[in-house]
Amino acid sequence: MTTLQLNAQELVDLPNKDHDLDIKWPTPEREYHSTIWDNPVVSNVSQPQMQVFRPDPAIANGSSIIICPGGGMYALSIDSEGRDVARWLAKRGVTAFVLKYRLVPTGEDATQDLMTDGAEVIPKAKKLLPLAVEDGLNALRHVRAESEAYGIDPSRVGLMGFSAGGAVTMGVSYAASAETRPDFLIPVYAWMNVVEEQEPPTNPPPIFVACASDDPLMLAPASVKIYQQWLKAGVPAELHMYAQGGHGFGMKPQGLPSDQWIDRLGEWMTAQGLMEK
Repeated sequence: MTTLQLNAQELVDLPNKDHDLDIKWPTPEREYHSTIWDNPVVSNVSQPQMQVFRPDPAIANGSSIIICPGGGMYALSIDSEGRDVARWLAKRGVTAFVLKYRLVPTGEDATQDLMTDGAEVIPKAKKLLPLAVEDGLNALRHVRAESEAYGIDPSRVGLMGFSAGGAVTMGVSYAASAETRPDFLIPVYAWMNVVEEQEPPTNPPPIFVACASDDPLMLAPASVKIYQQWLKAGVPAELHMYAQGGHGFGMKPQGLPSDQWIDRLGEWMTAQGLMEK
């Protein structure tokens, strides 16, 4: 079992077995503002870690969500698809964990490397994905094992992911055991290009799916397919497909209906009984 590192940011280290994939990170982990994405990002994660966002005990409802930011497996959009989401959830009584999963090794500017790697992006992302999925599985193990310390219900642990983080989320759902099965799933414009196509797992958890029809990476059809598969499996499933929103909208306001996707998530969680104490 991992040890809680309770410092000012309340960070938690997770195991990082390498699966003999011969992946090395010569560049240290770095957090910086990407001028290409106009976003704070994290790159070169070799040690998976979670940052914990706890709600006020007076409003804590026992539910929790592990958040996997996106970034093409090269970087993490750490605020718009991570910390800002966690703060929104914590204000509504949900304990949130922002997962820094392992990433493709890059140079100093991962977003620049993502732009220039071209045809190599998907092969590199596919090679790294098993490590990121293992990080997601270990995050679920940890949160459940430490549920009493976090003041959460171990049967109300959800997994959310954006873009590449959505690929991690769906990869975890396919690989999960009874111990690591998320209790609910939230793939947001999931990048399914790097995930081996599969049927839903046995006993799939309830799911909330969001995406935009005008996603320039053409991710809308995969989101619709996930929804249809879960619907066919007979579990609670909800899909929000916005006409406009593009890719990577996260918590960035654009003056579009897609800005309210997280409010729809809150409504869905309420309907599922996940906002009740």
